Amino acid sequence: MSLGAVSTSSSLPLILSAPPLGNAIYPFTQIRSYIPDRMAEALASPEHIQNDPAVRMISEARVGGMFWERSAATAAAIVVCVPPHAGHARQMWRNAKAWTSPDRLLLVTPHDGTKWRRMRSEARTEGAQAISENVDPHSLLDGTRTFLLPPKGLTTLSALAALTGHPVLRPDMDADWKPDLHASSKALHILHSATEYRSPFSGQPIDIVEAISLLTEWKRILMTNRTISVCVGMSFWKRARMGAFFATAEKRRPLPLFRRTTTGALTVARNRPGRNGIAVWATRLPRGLEQAARKNHFPLFRVEDGFIRSVGLGSGFLPPASIIADSRGAYYDPAQPSDLEVLLATHPLGEELQERARALTRLIRAQSISKYSAGGSVPTLGAPEGRQIILVPGQVADDMSVRLGGGTVAGNMDLLRRVRSARPDAFIVYRPHPDVDAGHRAGAIPDADVLQVADRISRGGGMAPLLDVVNEVHTLTSLTGFEALMRGLSVTTYGQPFYAGWGLTHDRAPVVRRTRRLNVAQLTAATLLLYPRYIDPLTGLFCGPEVLIDRFGTPEVWRPDLLMRLRGAQGKIRKVFVQGVHTVLHTPAIKKGRS
Repeated sequence: MSLGAVSTSSSLPLILSAPPLGNAIYPFTQIRSYIPDRMAEALASPEHIQNDPAVRMISEARVGGMFWERSAATAAAIVVCVPPHAGHARQMWRNAKAWTSPDRLLLVTPHDGTKWRRMRSEARTEGAQAISENVDPHSLLDGTRTFLLPPKGLTTLSALAALTGHPVLRPDMDADWKPDLHASSKALHILHSATEYRSPFSGQPIDIVEAISLLTEWKRILMTNRTISVCVGMSFWKRARMGAFFATAEKRRPLPLFRRTTTGALTVARNRPGRNGIAVWATRLPRGLEQAARKNHFPLFRVEDGFIRSVGLGSGFLPPASIIADSRGAYYDPAQPSDLEVLLATHPLGEELQERARALTRLIRAQSISKYSAGGSVPTLGAPEGRQIILVPGQVADDMSVRLGGGTVAGNMDLLRRVRSARPDAFIVYRPHPDVDAGHRAGAIPDADVLQVADRISRGGGMAPLLDVVNEVHTLTSLTGFEALMRGLSVTTYGQPFYAGWGLTHDRAPVVRRTRRLNVAQLTAATLLLYPRYIDPLTGLFCGPEVLIDRFGTPEVWRPDLLMRLRGAQGKIRKVFVQGVHTVLHTPAIKKGRS
């Protein structure tokens, strides 16, 4: 329902509305079958209303109404909220002009239709200001304006005005404007009792605090997205998903533009003053873009897969359901602090956030969630009783986290040798990286070479069940180290991953600037709740990690399309080819003829 919809006993305004995002399956808010409660509407005092937790949340977050629309710039002291009936609207406008000078008035009309455009045009010729209802209502609630209402009913704008303590006037029988002493109480009753709030992800009822919190988070993301004009380095198969991640909910520019080169990106950024941010896939940064963005003072956001990504691999052309957009650097580059490191070093990470992180950890463990998978059977490792089981996760050889944070370790085989040297009596399990094992990325080690150092190779199935049967993780920079910390395992790092240096890991290459001591809940809160952004692959709406984890149990959401199946076949062919070449190169020549 729009900002100017009129309230009667059977038609009330939706004070909280959702922006036009994704493909919502369930209504976010709707008016219940409503019988006015005159006593309840009359009881609330102004102090009670303004101290109501929901009202305070709405005021502080500036949500409610069409908060995603453009701001209205006006100096008018009086806002006239006309009803949707044209005849009644014109009569109300005449009464307002008779009461005060037009140059003090701002006329707010419904958006659509020639009649409303004509009415706004006529008002401007009379010296008044006039706009359609499709504006951010909070831009009109700044300052000390008075709001005029029709003889009956409330609009979304006037309800918000009443809730936030602005004078709300209504005409009496003599067409004189008098304060409506019950408008704020009625608005509060609509907000709490007459409106039904539902999760847009499940359709299940939610309370008003959850609804406002969701709108607040959506607004935070939208405001960041509106600083970004162009995306660079985004593969063709993920552009639709990237468009959803960087959606703005604006009519004129609902999505960023996509470009492939530095020149193309800079051209777009220069043409959008104030919205000249550039989002670039961190591992596909075009030559010269970073320097040019810095020179022109264009914000640069480095985009990467999130830590709870999908059921399936990005190298298999499955778009991510979680990303990171870092304005400072890359979380895996220890040369400079990233947004994640700043959060870990400075954010309060208070108890409420920690409790949510602990609940998320319980959910992740219960459902055996890892970056690329969910569930799976517990592997049988065959370790002799009494030997400590150490997991060494393999990594992609040319991965940026290895190149930038790997220090002096020369690849997966070197890491294995170092672990064996440090723990000669341990039962070492090597887990090849799934992208490498699928044949898509570099870093494969022949099994025979691995088994000269390790006791077992674990492949297939999920990472989470494997973590449940090992005692320690020794890693270069792998995310598996963070997943192990969430499960209470001992973690030793040989490189400088983001989770090292906070007092939770045994670090062979310490990051000296990281001096804060954190607990696992604080690390989890920053890493999984504050830092990434998530999208529901079913509805296309911004969501939290809890919703995404729930979707991990919906197989049809992750069903591979034709392109993904072709990519899988390509990986298998490449893997067979690489193994064949290795066999040829390492098999001694067979003498011809009979011995």
